[in-house]
Amino acid sequence: MGSPLRVGVVGAGVISRQYSAALLKLPQLRITAVSDLDAARAEALAGQHEGARVLTLPELLASPDVDVVLNLTLPSSHADVALAALAAGKHVYGEKPLAMSVAEGREVTKAAAAAGLRVGCAPDTVLGTGIQTARAVVDAGEIGTPHSATAFMTTPGHERWHPNPDFYYQPGGGPLLDMGPYYLTSLVHLLGPVTRVVGASSRPRDRRTIGSGPRAGESFEVTTDSHTTGILEHASGALSTLVMSFDTWAARLPRIEVHGTGGSLSIPDPNMFEGTVELYSAATAPPPGPGGEDDNWVDVGVRAGYVDSGRGWGLADLAIALAEGRPHRAGDEVALHVLDVMESVQRAADEHTSVTLTTSCERPEAVTAPVDLTA
Repeated sequence: MGSPLRVGVVGAGVISRQYSAALLKLPQLRITAVSDLDAARAEALAGQHEGARVLTLPELLASPDVDVVLNLTLPSSHADVALAALAAGKHVYGEKPLAMSVAEGREVTKAAAAAGLRVGCAPDTVLGTGIQTARAVVDAGEIGTPHSATAFMTTPGHERWHPNPDFYYQPGGGPLLDMGPYYLTSLVHLLGPVTRVVGASSRPRDRRTIGSGPRAGESFEVTTDSHTTGILEHASGALSTLVMSFDTWAARLPRIEVHGTGGSLSIPDPNMFEGTVELYSAATAPPPGPGGEDDNWVDVGVRAGYVDSGRGWGLADLAIALAEGRPHRAGDEVALHVLDVMESVQRAADEHTSVTLTTSCERPEAVTAPVDLTA
């Protein structure tokens, strides 16, 4: 491709460190501007990128040397910043979720379509070798017809390590909206879109205590549910069981498993870009021993995905897609659908009913071989 896409970063908080390190490796991208309410944080981030300037948000949006806005603000600001960037004629790539609600998300996608601009959204972990290798196995028919999956994210809570964890426990946070996008986006890549959901949720503790940083020992109120269980019905007929929890001290649950008529697949943490994918094939595994034990899982190796990737690879894919005139993989259609799944699971939990989704999406194009974007 030609010149790198010029990036204006809005939000220089904790997650910006990972993006900054990644973008320094990617020739498709160059940070030219940074905006943050904390000037010191903005200066620190800009200082890592030659020629990058610290600007106010209006200045950044008006800057002619910004092609795309990398939106790393808090979830409550995702839609507002995205809409402002689109109105200024900039493409947008943002942290998850796309917006605080499906209604807000639709505003963003409609504004992008009307302006002829691109909107991308995390997670891009699904483009790494872990999920893409798993998808290659599924698409090759090596587990037969997929009929079910499980997805488990269980932790005691982010307040144990995050110095300012309050927003994780406010509306727009919680384990479903915070971590759900990694697992649900993976399920969409593996099994396709969801049509109907049921759910239940709870809030076992009303207050949490910060465990690290300058506020260590300070307690704060929990105002959103911190444990959610959902059952998803995919358009393909497959059923997925989802557990997202900030209330589990320890567990031995797998991250994601997909089961088919001819075998099962064990898939690594979707919050990471890499990991071991293991296949159990009914066709090749011998009968289990007398105690029922069975260790015939086989590491399939790396078959597909962006290698040695990190947060920001989805934005690089967007830059390449713009140059090639193709859809980008971490797109707004999937992000809106995943937001709809999460909102619908929570609504099903609140109303004690099942909810039919109002959105759908196509499975994004697979990364069908190991690809190095840094080369």
